[in-house]
Amino acid sequence: MQITKDIETLIDLAISEDYISGDPTTKSLISPSDSGSAIIVSDQEGVLAGIDVALFVFSKFSSITSTKVLLSDGDNLKKGSHIARIEGSLSSILSAERTALNFLQLCSGVATETSKYVEAIHGTKSKIVDTRKTIPGFRRLQKYSVQIGGGYNHRHNLSDGILIKDNHIAAFGGSITNTIKAAKKNAAHTLKIEIEVETLENVQEALDAKADIIMLDNMSTNMMAEAVKLCKGQAVTEASGGVTLSTVKEIAETGVDIISIGAITHSAPNLDISLDITSL
Repeated sequence: MQITKDIETLIDLAISEDYISGDPTTKSLISPSDSGSAIIVSDQEGVLAGIDVALFVFSKFSSITSTKVLLSDGDNLKKGSHIARIEGSLSSILSAERTALNFLQLCSGVATETSKYVEAIHGTKSKIVDTRKTIPGFRRLQKYSVQIGGGYNHRHNLSDGILIKDNHIAAFGGSITNTIKAAKKNAAHTLKIEIEVETLENVQEALDAKADIIMLDNMSTNMMAEAVKLCKGQAVTEASGGVTLSTVKEIAETGVDIISIGAITHSAPNLDISLDITSL
């Protein structure tokens, strides 16, 4: 992963959060001149993501620290898999450990959770996509990790497209037709218009108003299947709301084009990854 300026700024913020007044534990025990090496190890199965970010953290603590990638983003991890080796200033390795692992565990957790959903719908035409329900400041990393896990990105930010939700409709007077017409009139012609609906009547109204994408919100799979039939050849369909690993296959089997899941970013558990000092 390329370390862009915004990612580097996030890394700097994370380091300053943890290293705000130094590391008295390491300082009291380890000489600045001491050298050593460490290995990053996976403690559970999963999908690796964020290794470049994690290793960049070590370089921030010491310019003479060297790193070697043993596994790359997208590789499958087993318990005990060796991910990367770090060599150089022992005190720098110890002080950077937690911040580096925080990034790596979070990114790998998102990639791993996404991969479970992708695997669950294998053989269907549906795609797993994320949402904007991300940790503030971490959106680029989390959306990158979704891709590593085999998923796709929805909007990165508000400017990426028009997504009319129930509150937009309510704020505009309650009419789906009028809301879509206003969006088409006032927005750039290059932007697709997506609208959230809850009933088959809403679906037909959105189709008549020429919506490009129709979000089927919290529908039963029976209703969703009917909605997909109505939309065929007229609009892209997106299933949303309360999707879980136990329901995603049934949802995909309705023929819906996209399944958006907030849980792959806002609720993905961190992957268990650790760092072990190997030599002094």
